[in-house]
Amino acid sequence: MPIAAPKTPSCQFQFSSTDGLAIACARWDPYGPARGIVQIAHGMGGHIGRYVGLIEVLVESGVVVYGNDHRGHGRTAPSAKALGAFGDGGFRLLAEDMFHLTMIAKKENPRAPLILLGHSMGSFAAQLYAIDHSRVITGLALSGSGALDGLVQLAKSVRGEDNILNHAFQPARTPFDWLSRDRAVVDAFMNDPLCFSALQRSSNESFLAAASILADPASLRKIRSDLPIYMLSRSDDPVGLRLEGLRILIERYRAAGLQDISHDFYPGGRHEMLNEINRAEVRTNLLRWISSVLEGHASGEAA
Repeated sequence: MPIAAPKTPSCQFQFSSTDGLAIACARWDPYGPARGIVQIAHGMGGHIGRYVGLIEVLVESGVVVYGNDHRGHGRTAPSAKALGAFGDGGFRLLAEDMFHLTMIAKKENPRAPLILLGHSMGSFAAQLYAIDHSRVITGLALSGSGALDGLVQLAKSVRGEDNILNHAFQPARTPFDWLSRDRAVVDAFMNDPLCFSALQRSSNESFLAAASILADPASLRKIRSDLPIYMLSRSDDPVGLRLEGLRILIERYRAAGLQDISHDFYPGGRHEMLNEINRAEVRTNLLRWISSVLEGHASGEAA
């Protein structure tokens, strides 16, 4: 299946984070009036430009899309040597950068409902974001997510292995077979000069340290109970611990009082569901959920 042709952003811009780092951002406008906003938080080792296929589908559905390259990633990294480095602010500041972009999106689109879509590392940042800022978003979608503390335990159990995520796919064609069954997607990641394989040590420690917050019942109770949450994953995704991490996360959210949780779990397939060989089906189901959230918001506003 061919990879979708890139769509040029309608606008590229920067904002200065609280530590002075310039965060590279982009906006993609729909072809008509916007019925809502989708903000994308990309995964580890990638950048927002890898989501152009999904973005094309989103703008065609009538939403305006915002995204930034996280600190230590893509065009936000000051140099190639800075790839994988969050800086002193760590993972917590990465999540706050996302909130800063939300405020820009809302200022440019007053009263428009905003759905936050996080993938992989971006999904864990979105989990952290929701603890502090759930009242500013209309919905939360988590792709390639799970229970971060489960990943921490997995890493400890196989200490010394360099590529634990690829372990189940041996013999592997590449070190990134765990990403997708689509060879073109894997090869594009490997050939992208803005992509990389791992966070730098201090940044990885900062990322994994968030696990205790994301599993803390008191923290999870800060999320508004009526926030619509949607999870999508595959049975062979090592980040989601082959769905076990997602089931744990759902149980934790329900225990915290969250009432509107839905999911689509697909048999087979690997980590990047939105870039899998059945991505048309996955994107259709995601769009269906987005539309239901936006329509529900519009009905509430009318009432």
